[in-house]
Amino acid sequence: MIPVYEIIIRLLLGAIIGGIVGFEREIHGRAAGFRTQLIVCVASVLIMIVSENYYFRIHSLDSTLRIDPARIAAGALIGIGFLGAGVIIKSGFAIRGLTTAASIWIISAIGLAIGGGLYLEGISTFIITIIALMSLRTLEKKIKVLRYKNITVSTPLSPDHEENIASLLENYGFHIHSINYEKNPAGNEFIYNFTVSSRDKNSIREIFLKLSSMDFVKTLKISG
Repeated sequence: MIPVYEIIIRLLLGAIIGGIVGFEREIHGRAAGFRTQLIVCVASVLIMIVSENYYFRIHSLDSTLRIDPARIAAGALIGIGFLGAGVIIKSGFAIRGLTTAASIWIISAIGLAIGGGLYLEGISTFIITIIALMSLRTLEKKIKVLRYKNITVSTPLSPDHEENIASLLENYGFHIHSINYEKNPAGNEFIYNFTVSSRDKNSIREIFLKLSSMDFVKTLKISG
């Protein structure tokens, strides 16, 4: 059986680690913040403690029984997967919550390691995790990510406007993936839906201002 003091140490260490990771998520306004991460980590520690104690108890009653103490922990990781899926949100081309979902998953794995008495493995993983969440954020912002946008433009009926808009987009470094067309009979307008991508985040603002200044552009919307 696991000593009582050892159980308390594992639970407290799980609460500290989960709280630190949760605090980092909380200050960045994520759905799974301080309390959620702390509870997940402590729960994982407890699940592993229960698994170990269950194994020792059954083994002490009958040494011939073969019990796998990892089965309860495996079920916990599956349940954490459903919890993580709940914080993932897709809006247009953007998918938010993946990092928070990953942090929930890894904090549960850290909790299982701490609960199993693997302090070195659990603490080392925690250090790597907190560095990735805090220090690598600055590096991530410097990476020129390919951004996808939907640009919707309405113009008077004229085939030349499409070419002018497409040429302008290409001049500003946008790659046009597709163009969808609509016609508004009541307003006597063409509506163009451009799906574009660019690695320069400043070009999105610039193309918005440029298109807005064109006389033939009636309405303009950029989303994604």
